[in-house]
Formats: sequence, structure tokens, C-alpha cells
Amino acid sequence: MSTNQAAESGAKAFDLSRVHEVNLKMLKEIDRICRKHGIQYALDSGTLLGAIRHQGFIPWDDDVDVMFTRKNYEKFARVARRELPPGMSFVEPNEYHDGTAFYDFVPRLIYENSRKFEESGKMAFYDEKISRLCVDLFIADALPDGKLTKPLTRLCHCVVYGLALGHRWKVDLSDYKGIMKAFVFVLSGIGKRIPFPVIYRMWKGLCRKDLGKPTHLYFYSSYAPDYFYVEIEKDVTDRVLEVPFEDTKLYIPEGWDAYLKQVYGDYRKLPPEEKRIPEHSDMEIRIYG
Repeated sequence: MSTNQAAESGAKAFDLSRVHEVNLKMLKEIDRICRKHGIQYALDSGTLLGAIRHQGFIPWDDDVDVMFTRKNYEKFARVARRELPPGMSFVEPNEYHDGTAFYDFVPRLIYENSRKFEESGKMAFYDEKISRLCVDLFIADALPDGKLTKPLTRLCHCVVYGLALGHRWKVDLSDYKGIMKAFVFVLSGIGKRIPFPVIYRMWKGLCRKDLGKPTHLYFYSSYAPDYFYVEIEKDVTDRVLEVPFEDTKLYIPEGWDAYLKQVYGDYRKLPPEEKRIPEHSDMEIRIYG
């Protein structure tokens, strides 16, 4: 049995064909905008894994991931709103709840006529924006090379993220253990007393502090702290390859193999069948148009 056949048999209980159709539509819009404006992007995370292992979406995956370097992301952010077709919107991390709420530091492209989470106080708090199908737009920022400056940069990002948690819908301390529970409790408590726009400016300043400096590494500043360990060489990430993806061709980083090994280990190996399930929704995903 081929890899794709095995994957499909593991995902047969989930018909995500319509979801994948919409997700591909959003990817094609990103690709169109980037080609038009000379912006470099690359598929990321599970979408990159799907491109390599399945030549398209992972059959049971219900979300989409794309990465930009900082300069390329800022170019995309300047043109996205005017370029996107009706029914798609662009949301930055400081645009929830009139700019006062924190969900995470990930910008998103949203497909408005969809729903993947049930209505709730949490969804309303985030203006229903996180309840839609979306493309997560991850940002790779420069990481200093020094033995002290590298971990210090990551620590500063962890601190700012902890402060931002003070503006979440709720902070569930049961999600954390040991010293991390204390770390989150203290920082989120302090963060509540700092307006989120101030914390967001702190984050953006921290992201840009090494921009243009002669470092040879990137890391994903918009990831959650438990993924800050992921780092990639600039010389292989600044170059991209065009590869088949479903019925089109999209871009991946030239250093895709090293990245996938960091994040997934033996990425060619399929997960157990019981884990081949959609993980980014809590209901049967609805698409209205």
C-alpha cells in the first residue's frame, strides 16, 4: 500500500474534501498576491509536511500554515487587504476585541463563510475571527548567534508572551506544570496591568531588534514558546523551491528536510491511525459558500 493510500485509509472517517478545497483556494490567493508583488513565502509546518509526504494536504489535516521572513511579511501585510477577494480577510494579532485582547502572535488569512468552533463566550471575545477556517501566517525573525544573546532573545520572547497572556479570554493554569505554572501566573498577572497595545509594541520591537544584523539563523517569533527551539539557517530558508501541491505548484523552503526533522523527527513515518484526526476544530466544519 502506498503512503497516500495508507494515509487516506486512516482518514476515511473524516471527509475534509470541502475543507481542503477552501484551504487550497486561500493558498492560491496568497501565492497570487506574492507573485504579483514580488514577495517570498513558503509552506510551513503541517502544510509543508503534506507537500513533501502527500504532494498536497495531509488527508486528516484541517488547517494551513505559511511562513514569511519579517521583511516579506511586512510587504504582504501592506497589500493583503486590498488584494484579497470578498469573503477572505486578513487579521493581525492586535486586532481582536478592538485591539485589547490577545489570542496569539500569529497573523491569519480568514475564510469568512465557515465555522470550525461552536459559538461560545470565547469565540465572541475574539470577534468570531478564530472560529473560521484560516491560514496561519508564521513569521521568521533573525536570531542572534551569540552563546548568551541567543538564549536571552528567546527568554525575552517568552516573557513578552507571558505578559500577553494576561489579555487572553482565560488563562488555564492547569495547562502548565511546575515552574512554568508559576511563570505564567506571575507574568500574566503583571500583563493584565499593562495595556495590550503596549505589549504588542514590545513584541514587535523585540522581533525587529536583530533585523539586518549579520546573524545566520532565523527562529519563529510568532510560534508559541514551546516551539521557540525551532531554528533554521538563513542561507537555506532565503531560497525557495516550487513543488507540486494538489492541482497547482507552491513554494517551500530549500532547507525543508532539516526543518521537518527538527519539528517532526522521522517525518516520513505516518502517525498511528488513532491520531489521524483533525486537530484544529471542535465540530464538523461548516462551509457556507
